[in-house]
Amino acid sequence: MSNRIREEFLQKKEPIRLNKYLSEAGVCSRREADRLIESGRVTVDNERATTGMRVLPGQIVRVGKRVISRQDEMILLAVNKPKGIVCTEERRERNSIVRFLDYPVRVTYVGRLDKDSRGLLLMTNNGDIINRMMRAANYHEKEYRVTVDREITEEFLRQMSQGVPILDTVTRPCRVNKLGKYTFSIILTQGLNRQIRRMCETLGYEVRDLVRVRIMNIRLGSLKEGQYRKVTDEELEELYEMLKESPGGYGQDGRK
Repeated sequence: MSNRIREEFLQKKEPIRLNKYLSEAGVCSRREADRLIESGRVTVDNERATTGMRVLPGQIVRVGKRVISRQDEMILLAVNKPKGIVCTEERRERNSIVRFLDYPVRVTYVGRLDKDSRGLLLMTNNGDIINRMMRAANYHEKEYRVTVDREITEEFLRQMSQGVPILDTVTRPCRVNKLGKYTFSIILTQGLNRQIRRMCETLGYEVRDLVRVRIMNIRLGSLKEGQYRKVTDEELEELYEMLKESPGGYGQDGRK
C-alpha cells in the first residue's frame, strides 16, 4: 500500500473502497476483486460484501475463510541490482540484496539474478505472487540484454532461439534478437541456474555483461543502478490480470 493510501486509511481513518483494499493487500486485481465480491465470496464483519462498498480500519474482511488484514498489505518494489550484489537472505553475506536494499519491511526477491548480473529485480513481502510469477509452468517472460566477447552470428542466434543443451536438458525455444555486433536481447520463460551464461558457453561465447530489463509487464526503464521504486498501481493491475490464470490463485472457497 502506498504511503499516501496508508496515511489516508490508517491515520485519517477514512473508508477505502473494498476492491482497492483487496488489491493492495495482494489478493487480486480490482477487477477480479469485484468479481469475488459479486460472487459472494467476500465478507465484511461476517456480512456478505457488496460491490462499491467501503471499509474502515478494524473491520474484518474475508475472502472465503481467509482473513485479509492490514498485515497483508503487499509491497512490490522494482530494484536495479548492481553487479556484485548477491540474491540471498543469508545474514552472513555482507553483499546480500537484503542488506543492500535495507528496506524497513522484510521483503525478498522474485527470481534471483546471479552476482555478476545486473538489472531488474523485484522485491516483495508476498510469497503467493512470487510463486505465481516464477513457476516455470506458467511461461511468464523475462527479458535480458546480453553482451558477449565475440561477434554474434546468425547461426548463434538460431541455436540460442531453438534450444541449447545444458544441465542435462535442452532449454526452451525462446526469442533472440541481435542488437549490435556483440549484443543481443533474449526473452526466456524458464529460469535455469545461470541459464544464459551456460547457453552462451556451450556455443563458444563468454558473457561480458548481462542486464535484465523486464519481468512480465514490469520494465527496468530509466531506473538508476542501485535505486528502487514502488510498482505503480497501473503496473500492478496489469500484472494481476496476467497472473489471473496462473496456478496459485484463489479457489471457489477463497483458499489458495
